[in-house]
Amino acid sequence: MPGRRMRVVVDNDFSGDPDGLVQLVHHALSPSVDLRLVIGSHLRPDDPFDPSGTTADNAAVLAREFLALAGRDDVPVQAGSNAGLADRTTPIASPAALALVAEAMRDDVDTPLYVCAGAGLTEVASAWLIEPRIAERLTLVWIGGPEHPGLAVPPPNAMPVEYNLLIDVPAASVVFTDSSIPIWQVPRDAYRQVLASFAELRLRMAEQGELGARLFAALDGVRATSAEHGVDLEETYILGDSPLVLLTALQSAFEPDPSSSRYVVRETPGIGDDGQYRPAPGGRPMRIWTALDNRLVLEDLYAKLALRR
Repeated sequence: MPGRRMRVVVDNDFSGDPDGLVQLVHHALSPSVDLRLVIGSHLRPDDPFDPSGTTADNAAVLAREFLALAGRDDVPVQAGSNAGLADRTTPIASPAALALVAEAMRDDVDTPLYVCAGAGLTEVASAWLIEPRIAERLTLVWIGGPEHPGLAVPPPNAMPVEYNLLIDVPAASVVFTDSSIPIWQVPRDAYRQVLASFAELRLRMAEQGELGARLFAALDGVRATSAEHGVDLEETYILGDSPLVLLTALQSAFEPDPSSSRYVVRETPGIGDDGQYRPAPGGRPMRIWTALDNRLVLEDLYAKLALRR
């Protein structure tokens, strides 16, 4: 689309935690973004959000529904694989993975391509296994992975393997260990910073027309379901996928970059079969985001919802 600053492919598990729906709508309402493709990805087989086993198909249905509410019926949506990789050498040639390869390999555009992934990395890994040259043509922005030693410590009672990484450990290992894809990683300690209160969400999201009301209902539904299982979410919700918007659509005007957030550069580690980082001396540099501009990303979300009314 003429005049857009960047191309974006969104890959997320929209039938799981609805923070992905918030991120998708926010990207769809951002005028700097040429939203080229949305991929609905699968959850873990034992995920309580959707035990049906067809979570990628369900994710695609929800993505289309919320894109329509945002006035973006023009954005193509593909369902990814409903299962993770069987090993680190065999891709799953889903229509979504093939569409990602096609977008990355275009030679008729020169705008940068960001693949914004908020769940597992099945489609990204499959796309690279199908066509390794995509690594030279995109930047992966990924919400996932545990804390890095020396940068942060895990939260109390943290899962042994971080949630998004656990969706498909072999795929994460392909992307980190085997591929040369440039990575901007938002690990668990960073994505947990995007904390909104239910009070502000009720006032700043739920009151902003049908689209805002539907997003709030999805978030509030998680609170209700959690309460039925004896878990009280108390007063806040982690909009953990929203950094995908912050680091792409909301880059600075001059010398474009996510200039109001902070990162460190380290060698990209490997990821073992146990879902833990492995040292990889001489690995390609990656950005690890450590501090995020929550004011910018949340206020921009609320403003765009209000303007959409």
